[in-house]
Amino acid sequence: MDALLGRLLIAMQMRDERNPVAHVRTSLAAGVRRVLLKPLHQLQVLAGAAGIRWVSAGDDPQMLLDLTSVDIVLPAGWYRFRCRLQVLAGHLVSPCLYADQGSGFKPNLLVRIPAPDATGRIDMLFVLPRNTVGVRIDPSSRSVEYSVSDFKLIREPRWRALLFMLLRREESGCIDWNASTRLARNFLRTLIFGGLSAAADHLMSQQPYAQQPSGFDYTDWVRRFDTLDESSRNLCARVSVLSERPLISVLVPVYNTPERWLRRCLDSVLKQAYPHWELCIADDASPAPHVQHVLREYADRDERIRIVRREENGHISAASNSALALANGEYVALLDHDDELRPHALLEIAEAINQQPTLEVIYSDEDKIDEKGRRFQPYFKPDWNPQLLLSQNYLCHLTVIRTERVRCVGGFRAGFEGSQDHDLFLRCCGGLSEERIRHIPKVLYHWRAIEGSTALERDAKDYASLAGARAVREHVSSIEGVRVEELPHGHYRVRWPLPSPVPKVSIIIPTRDKVDLLRKCIESLFERTKYADFECIVVNNQSSEPLALRYLHDIAGRAAIRVLDYDAPFNYSKINNLAAEHAQGSVLCLMNNDIEIITEDWLEEMVSHAVRPDTGAVGAMLYYPDGTIQHAGVILGVGGVANHAYLDRPAGYPGHGARALVTQNLSAVTGACMVVRRSVYFKVGGLEERLSVAFNDIDFCLRLLEAGYRNVWTPHAQLIHHESATRGSDDSKEKRQRFVAEVDFMHARWDGLLQSDPAYNPNLALDDCSAALSYPPRHSAFHVVPPARAT
Repeated sequence: MDALLGRLLIAMQMRDERNPVAHVRTSLAAGVRRVLLKPLHQLQVLAGAAGIRWVSAGDDPQMLLDLTSVDIVLPAGWYRFRCRLQVLAGHLVSPCLYADQGSGFKPNLLVRIPAPDATGRIDMLFVLPRNTVGVRIDPSSRSVEYSVSDFKLIREPRWRALLFMLLRREESGCIDWNASTRLARNFLRTLIFGGLSAAADHLMSQQPYAQQPSGFDYTDWVRRFDTLDESSRNLCARVSVLSERPLISVLVPVYNTPERWLRRCLDSVLKQAYPHWELCIADDASPAPHVQHVLREYADRDERIRIVRREENGHISAASNSALALANGEYVALLDHDDELRPHALLEIAEAINQQPTLEVIYSDEDKIDEKGRRFQPYFKPDWNPQLLLSQNYLCHLTVIRTERVRCVGGFRAGFEGSQDHDLFLRCCGGLSEERIRHIPKVLYHWRAIEGSTALERDAKDYASLAGARAVREHVSSIEGVRVEELPHGHYRVRWPLPSPVPKVSIIIPTRDKVDLLRKCIESLFERTKYADFECIVVNNQSSEPLALRYLHDIAGRAAIRVLDYDAPFNYSKINNLAAEHAQGSVLCLMNNDIEIITEDWLEEMVSHAVRPDTGAVGAMLYYPDGTIQHAGVILGVGGVANHAYLDRPAGYPGHGARALVTQNLSAVTGACMVVRRSVYFKVGGLEERLSVAFNDIDFCLRLLEAGYRNVWTPHAQLIHHESATRGSDDSKEKRQRFVAEVDFMHARWDGLLQSDPAYNPNLALDDCSAALSYPPRHSAFHVVPPARAT
């Protein structure tokens, strides 16, 4: 099969190379060659002896592909974007392009541009929607100076677009036939089971520039901020000052590992700067003769390497237990047989233990590494997040656990192979206080991404996902009525039970005029919500429009609806606090009057989380009317105080680490649709009335955290939000002054937390909502490599 696919790809490539005018014939011929690049925003074009330079005058440079001079409307379809872009000063961050369908450049029509290669070449494929009248290119979200040449925008037929995506190239420009054949095989599999459209979408998602969101030029980021050069590798001094030097046992179950990867794995342990380790290897009866040969060779080289060969194959749980039986260390570190540790990995672990000797579980960030040693797809994780661990195995690599605790919970369990580590983490973390679990926000582990591994394809091991669901299900099995559902790609949904009878929910809706919005909110609420017991408290804040007053009068007579009057200037906090005092329900739901209900089980989902004893506020997935994301939780620090995660991204957007798809703990959620127990609401004092408009929901959530509760965001409660359509914009001088005062209030009360959201990694940026890479990281331990200048 692979040989046939390889020959087919070669034949297609030869056909392409024999047709050198294909680009001309299928491009916009005379038109695109005469199209001009024009500065649009924060850009100057300067001519000098060295040629034309583009110089940004701010952090939002934009250039326009000018089609007006040739009166072109670009047909919908596949396009290839090619140019040479040389960075002369600064660096590119989040390069992207936008399409204009006649109503301006919208965020939902954003396409990420890959970073230029070493020669400055950019070559990418994208789909242009119908009725495109303009294309804007944003080269960077930072100040930058560059030159651009050889610009081409080429319309491609479908077969050439398919060929472009199937032929994966190495950095040298040569075709990587192994990777290309693998892509072709996956394409055919998806084509057979899902059809052409699904196969093309999946293939597009596998392109290097499509696997990470805008702002993720990880290769450049690694070179600048996460490369250990000779000076930063002088780690011996850090070892010498450690007062405690715990022995760390590295557990490696081995089975038929290719020799190349086995040696790379073992070498990564030998290269550890921290010397107080032992390597405990269990060979699970590998039939390949090279395995024992390599293991004996390494054991002879270093007495810290201990080996046991199992007499019969027992799979990874049994092999891991055999390795655990060899361990003499105070802590055990888990290492897969083809993965690699960073040279400073165990040193970072030892330093964390020295800082806090009571630690039981320590975990780090990770990335993937391909067959050529190239790093990609980092997972920059949050601090301890118990709800996220139920939704996915986010701890994964590198995780280090106190040996006594691993043995106390029974080690690795048979029957959970493929997710034996997730099962172990759930049992080891169960009952631990947050202070005994430490996250190190640094990449200390490279996960080998080779064909058939879960690092390369999340669906490569279906048994792992099934085992993970079983582990989560068993972990929550003591709660009567709880259900665990398996989601795609190794994710899980825990459906917590509701009490019987269900608690009464008081839904509080402040409103002023805008009767069409309120009517849609109220009618969708009662028509589509299947929750058995709720009341609606509508708070009228000085409505004056006759139609609005008539509607308020009409609904006041309906069952389960009460109308309260708040006859004072708008103060969101005071309005909700007033209604909460009058609420009959034991659970409150704060809801904007521009919310529209679209699913019947949204309230059941939110209340099922809210009634759990350790839960504070619960937030939902909110969409704009066009289907793009308006709220997928709140990130502290973005824009100065906070903003919504993945704002303007399309529905189904996975987010960093696929976190936009799963339930998790977050520091804050929006008050546009928030559910919380009434007792908890008043325990922390309700909403802060000095914050009349902005950030009162964020402040409330942070006070819940301060009181020991955990806030939850769930993507399984989905609603539409028309966002502040009633209140309007903050465009007057008075409103701007009020907003500034509220920003100052938040910084005075929460400044430290706003800069270090425990649910958001310091390697991710605070200047937008996309979880882009932070330039530089908000972490002091990285060595900064100066940017390269073009020569």
